[in-house]
Amino acid sequence: MTSDVVMIPTVAGEVRSDELGVTLMHEHIFILSPELEQNYPEGWQEEERVADAITKLQAAKNGGVDTVVDLTVLGLGRYIPRIQRIAEQVDINIIVATGAYITTALPLQFMFQDPAGPLGKREVLIDMFEQDAAKGISDTGVRAAIIKCATDHAGLTPDVERVLRAAARVQRGTNLPIFTHTEAETRRGLDQLRIFAAEGVDPQSVIIGHSGDTGDLDYLRELLAAGSYLGMDRFGLYNILDYETRLDTVANLCTEGYSSRLLLSHDTSCYFRWDAELRSLAPQWHYTHLIEDVLPDLRRRGVSQGQIDEMMVVNPRRIFESNHLCVAREESS
Repeated sequence: MTSDVVMIPTVAGEVRSDELGVTLMHEHIFILSPELEQNYPEGWQEEERVADAITKLQAAKNGGVDTVVDLTVLGLGRYIPRIQRIAEQVDINIIVATGAYITTALPLQFMFQDPAGPLGKREVLIDMFEQDAAKGISDTGVRAAIIKCATDHAGLTPDVERVLRAAARVQRGTNLPIFTHTEAETRRGLDQLRIFAAEGVDPQSVIIGHSGDTGDLDYLRELLAAGSYLGMDRFGLYNILDYETRLDTVANLCTEGYSSRLLLSHDTSCYFRWDAELRSLAPQWHYTHLIEDVLPDLRRRGVSQGQIDEMMVVNPRRIFESNHLCVAREESS
């Protein structure tokens, strides 16, 4: 490990980076749509869902997971007080994110706060993301330790590009890592890296998410050649890409010497509104699937324990040590 030990903010307080342990770098606790939950509350029972999350996260801890990175941000129903309640009762580190999950258009309110629009003000997204990182989310005092943004099938719409550029400028001002959502089939990670490069972001501060949704090794090698990390982070979602292809892709990249640039996770949650329907398609989509099933099968494919430790322990620690908050804010035009 080349970086110094640093203190990483979690929901329950700071922890030493060398105590993060086995880390799932792309998960969620709840994925919600507050307007739906408020107006069509069937299926949402607060106390039942909190208790269920506690049970599932404790099972992950008992199974060998030490840290969960919850990449729930604006657009996915982030509500930190609820996560604080859960963190108080589970012996697991929960790291939270700032950013926005926007794949086409921002909510209406942001139309009137667009710096390219008639008002021409400073980018409000930058202010919001920086506040989450430097001061804390809302009045909780919980600081974000990572930035989330997204590009999907629609590609670089004006609002998607706006969010990516805001995320990039916040990265430069705070030094926090960026973890993205992408559609691997359309090679959206390359679009993201072009935007980040134009904004001066070091690609080693970027994790291109959902890279494990494809077996296109040429595409993945292109991302790696640019310097980014890859999120092989949808184990359990075999309705998108089958299990064997996901395993083979990770094993092949490890054979090629890329284990120091891969991160394994599930992108699952304890609950979201259409949970029952998707779980019927993806019964293995839960926090312990990697530990129980994926890692043993990777070992059988020749992936060494050292490479597994690298992907599950060393790489997350390296990312947070190299990209921890070092500057409160940087004024951006």
